[in-house]
Amino acid sequence: MPLAVYVLGLSVFALGTSEFMLSGLLPPIASDMDVSIPRAGLLISAFAIGMVVGAPLLAVVTLRLPRRTTLITLISVFGLGQVAGALAPDYAVLFASRVLSALACAGFWAVGAAVAIAMVPVNARARAMAVMIGGLSIANVLGVPAGAFLGEHLGWRSAFWAVGAASAIALVGVVALIPRIAPPDEPPRLTRELSIYRDRQVWLSILVTALSAGGVFCAFSYLAPLLTDVAGLSDGWVPTVLALFGVGALVGTAIGGRFADAHLFGVMISGIAASTVLLGALALLAQYAVAAVVLAFLLGVSAFYTAPALNTRMFNVAGAAPTLAGATTTATFNLGNTSGPWLGGTVIDAGLGFESTAWAGAAMTAAAIGAAGMSLRLHRAGESRARVVASGRPARTGDRPARTGDRPAKMGDRPAKTNGRPAENNPARSST
Repeated sequence: MPLAVYVLGLSVFALGTSEFMLSGLLPPIASDMDVSIPRAGLLISAFAIGMVVGAPLLAVVTLRLPRRTTLITLISVFGLGQVAGALAPDYAVLFASRVLSALACAGFWAVGAAVAIAMVPVNARARAMAVMIGGLSIANVLGVPAGAFLGEHLGWRSAFWAVGAASAIALVGVVALIPRIAPPDEPPRLTRELSIYRDRQVWLSILVTALSAGGVFCAFSYLAPLLTDVAGLSDGWVPTVLALFGVGALVGTAIGGRFADAHLFGVMISGIAASTVLLGALALLAQYAVAAVVLAFLLGVSAFYTAPALNTRMFNVAGAAPTLAGATTTATFNLGNTSGPWLGGTVIDAGLGFESTAWAGAAMTAAAIGAAGMSLRLHRAGESRARVVASGRPARTGDRPARTGDRPAKMGDRPAKTNGRPAENNPARSST
């Protein structure tokens, strides 16, 4: 794996720490800015919405720019956003700094993913994405708790300064180690990039990613009150369990990245199915503290086990538009991270209890399995048509994929005939 891919992973560590660290800093921010905690919580929503909007927007705006230059610009803007947040004199400036940081973060994710894919062979795409996603996992394990620690002992602004410093280190790595990617033979055109949205597989990939991410974060966003109010754990246990989720995410990313290149759909469907089972188990066993802690760890494993496959799948189906493919994946993950917590809040407001968020999440991941199954069916049908065309026979409506269990022809087999006509003019149907 090229060292430059690890530099991108380091950059994602800074991005991910900034994205998630506010969950542990809301009370001091609210107190310092003289706003309510719910209003301070809008800073988290602003970042998520900025990611959803910013990823495709920045991908389009920077489409014809050199990718290395784009990465340098975006990580610089992101770092300046952290400095602006650390120096913010009031809530409005802090809010604006979060939106600016989110836009730069989204653009860097989108372009960085395309660069990582471009630097490795096709059969190593998932491993490259696993390195980048690993940066996000480490941010959850180390960066977010470190931000909470700094906020508690040195003030919330110190966490912003720390992320700004990490961004500066990432900038040095990008300048020194990211190569100049050779431009394509044909300059990228917006119309061609946008044409990927005419492909059903692209929309199915979007649906699978949004539902699977949303299902996990539907429960994860309310894990703290579930642990304290349902499982009966003390508040001091919450950071530990959140860190365990992050450790599970790191383990899942490593395993998924290792196997997704060879078994993309297998990793995708098995991981989402595991998340569905674990969410259901969490809903049923949330009142048992040990079970809740173990299931939180395993949910981190299953959720991030699928992440390399989900990212790689989008690049595979949108190969003609790699930058927009990365942007779409980034926006889709954040769409799930926004819609999942919204659904969780809705079922809580309905009086169904904190454990109901796990049921709602399981419903979302179950729907993701159905969408992944449809995508797999279309994928197999496309492979079957490609084999038919390669064999010299024009594809016909109704052609079905060849079964792996079909018996190979043996010497001495007689040509099949149908109504007295040669088989080549009347192809035999596959058995069902």
